[in-house]
Amino acid sequence: MNVEDWIGFAGVFQILLAYVLNLTGNASNQSTLFLLLNFIGASMACLASVLLNYLPFIILEGIWALVSLVTLLKQRLR
Repeated sequence: MNVEDWIGFAGVFQILLAYVLNLTGNASNQSTLFLLLNFIGASMACLASVLLNYLPFIILEGIWALVSLVTLLKQRLR
């Protein structure tokens, strides 16, 4: 496996961890933990997609990271 794979796996793991924590009631979809896992995970997955030059996932993960970041910032400004 190459560096892009490891970055992508780490990012996807964080997104899935946030999802599992939410489903099991251990992190709400507005919790800082959930949003951070999504932001960092999507950013890493986006980076891996950039390194692999795979545009569909660059768009998907980039928007996912952006939405998570905006929600985090809005939460902090309250």
